[in-house]
Amino acid sequence: LLSAIPYVGTDIVQWVWGGFSVSNATLNRFFSLHYLFPFLLVALAAVHLICLHVDGSNNPIGVRSDLDKVSFHVYYTSKDWYGIVAFAVFFCSLVYLAPNLLGDPENFIQANPLVTPVHI
Repeated sequence: LLSAIPYVGTDIVQWVWGGFSVSNATLNRFFSLHYLFPFLLVALAAVHLICLHVDGSNNPIGVRSDLDKVSFHVYYTSKDWYGIVAFAVFFCSLVYLAPNLLGDPENFIQANPLVTPVHI
């Protein structure tokens, strides 16, 4: 994908790979990237929330009125709890009352090491 960039694509690929082919250096780089990237995203989300909390959000009209605000705790907390309870009831009814509803029918066939399954 990176090699499709004109003029510098092959150089970028060699830099990302750490050489002329995929090697241990490439695996170490990608492992580090995939390990550290979620922490970076959490840090950026925290900075975003802190900036939003300090400065406050803005509306497109530009009108700042404290009369139009809805308190978070009573309104949104109750809405969130309603959604969580509704999902929990749906999920628990699916798990406990109809556990085979989403299962694959081939899971009920006895395993036979001498025969390969049809879907393979």
